[in-house]
Amino acid sequence: MAHPEIYLKKNEDKRLRKGHLWVFSNEVDTKRSPLEQFSAGDLVQVKSDDGKVLGTAYINPQALICARLLSRKPNLKCGANFFKERLTTALALREKLFDKPFYRLVFGESDGLPGLVIDRFGPVLSVQITTAGIEQRKESLFAALIELLSPEAIILKNDNSQRQQEGLSLESELAYGKLPEPLIIEENGAQFKIDILGGQKTGWFYDHRSSRAQLAGIAKNQRVLDLFSYTGAWGIPAALAGALEVTCVDASESALALAADNAALNEVQDKMRFVRSDVFEFLKQARLENQLYDIIVLDPPALIKRKKDFKQGYEAYRRLNHLALQVLSKNGILVSASCSHHLSRENLHEILRSSGRHIDRHLVFFAGGGQGPDHPIDPAAPETEYLKTFFCSVTSSL
Repeated sequence: MAHPEIYLKKNEDKRLRKGHLWVFSNEVDTKRSPLEQFSAGDLVQVKSDDGKVLGTAYINPQALICARLLSRKPNLKCGANFFKERLTTALALREKLFDKPFYRLVFGESDGLPGLVIDRFGPVLSVQITTAGIEQRKESLFAALIELLSPEAIILKNDNSQRQQEGLSLESELAYGKLPEPLIIEENGAQFKIDILGGQKTGWFYDHRSSRAQLAGIAKNQRVLDLFSYTGAWGIPAALAGALEVTCVDASESALALAADNAALNEVQDKMRFVRSDVFEFLKQARLENQLYDIIVLDPPALIKRKKDFKQGYEAYRRLNHLALQVLSKNGILVSASCSHHLSRENLHEILRSSGRHIDRHLVFFAGGGQGPDHPIDPAAPETEYLKTFFCSVTSSL
């Protein structure tokens, strides 16, 4: 049975033809295909102005991104077999990259599954569904996951703003099986106990894996300051690699408690201290007290969630980097990162350049990074590239 059709306005098919998967509501010819005739999650055929089929998508007439392509084929059947095929492809890549089952298994559009993120924590899968189209088909998704991976548990992480925009519930839940306690993962030679239901996003951030390993390689005999430390993913490998001291700063008491547990799990608790504080206030106080650190990791949460927040968010990034440089020791290293898609690599580059000049320091980049290989970037979808990291050597002015 053929899916109902939506027609795009003239010339609004260019992005899709280049490989992108999104259709915005203002690109739809609503005279030929009124959006109100569709229900959230319906499958539709997307057609260009001249009637050529562009593919099968799911639709949400209430959302700004009103349709997301699942396939270039017409009248796709989106059941368990569809999910099994896409998941098998995603799994094949991860198994080439990693020798243990700790990685992001599905990264939305890059894996041909827009609206879906899955992190694999050994026997547990943390699933984040952000669109009505995937929500409507989650039982087929679960069937495919269980057949392929035989997980002990599947957790639905629903507490995010994107679901709210799609009109979906925000309660996280255990959707399948039984959650093992404790749940421990491995990364960069360290072990971490994680809290999926109570933690941020899917419960862990795999995306900085490569940069965290690079930091550990230069941490020996250094005093390290880990800002926005969360549960210790940067700081603990640094301590294991021989850092003299690691100070973790975060505003979340529960995150720091888990970080302390993880320090003990890795037997580096004697090298680490945990400070609950607003990072801006901590840095101001450290400057007043003349506290200096050899390596500072500045990895804040996304400070620019929407394009309209750019000016305010840019200033926050500028202030953070400026303050961090002021408590960096002579010949120190600043690792500065941003996970805000709307802050470009060039923006962060300029923030670091201007901050270095403002306090009369010679700042050079000796390494850089981005999201790990389990967060692949689709060249046709710039939104899939969001993480950028600069390793900066900071010395006295020339």
